[in-house]
Amino acid sequence: MLSSRRGLLGRLGAALLALCAIAPAIGLAPEPAPVPKRWQLDVTPGDLRVAYVNAGDNSAAYLYFTYSVTNNTGNDLDFVPSFALATDSGVSLASGVGVPAAVTKQLLAALEHPFMQDQIEILGPIQQGPENAKHGVVIWPVVDYQADEVRIFGAGFSGETETIELTDPRTGEAKRLIFRKTLMMRFGTPGELRVAEMGDEPFGVAEKRWIMR
Repeated sequence: MLSSRRGLLGRLGAALLALCAIAPAIGLAPEPAPVPKRWQLDVTPGDLRVAYVNAGDNSAAYLYFTYSVTNNTGNDLDFVPSFALATDSGVSLASGVGVPAAVTKQLLAALEHPFMQDQIEILGPIQQGPENAKHGVVIWPVVDYQADEVRIFGAGFSGETETIELTDPRTGEAKRLIFRKTLMMRFGTPGELRVAEMGDEPFGVAEKRWIMR
C-alpha cells in the first residue's frame, strides 16, 4: 500500500511539474471558473520555513511548508494532494524528492503537532466538517540558496479541470493538455536563504490564488 501511494504521488508530482513548465511557455493556461464548477476543499496555508536537519549522512538544509484542509463540500472525498516548488531562478522540484524518511520524521517531531501528517500519510479519505480537517507538511531539499521568490503549487484540492486540444505543427500529431485547478502560493525570500534552527522567522504567504496548471 505504501509503495503504491508513493508511486501515485510521484506520478502526480511529475505531471504537476510538467504543466508548471509547459503551460506558461505556450501561453495556453486557461483561467479557473469565477464560481467553482466542481467540488473544492478549503485550504489554509501555513508558513514556509527553512531548517538545517542533522540526520547523519542526510544532514542538509530543507524547506518545509505546512497547511490544513477541510472538507465542506457535502460529500466525503478521496484526498490525493500533490505539491511542486519553483523559484524565480527556474528551479522546480516535486515535494518529497530527495527527502529521506529520517528527515521527514525529525521535522514532524520538531513541529510538535499531534495531527500533522507527511505527504504519504495524509493520502486517503477526507470526511466532512472541521472536526475531520487534515494537517500536512511537505518538504523539499534546498537547492537554490539565492532565491528571491518561491512559489508552491498545490493540486488535489479541487475537482475542476479543463482540456485543451493541440496539434503539433511539425508532425500534425494531436495532443491533449489537461489543466487542473491548482492553488498557487507565492513567498518572498531574502535573496539568501538563512539556514537556521526550527522556530526561525518564517516566510509568510505574499499571494494566494487559484490558477489552472
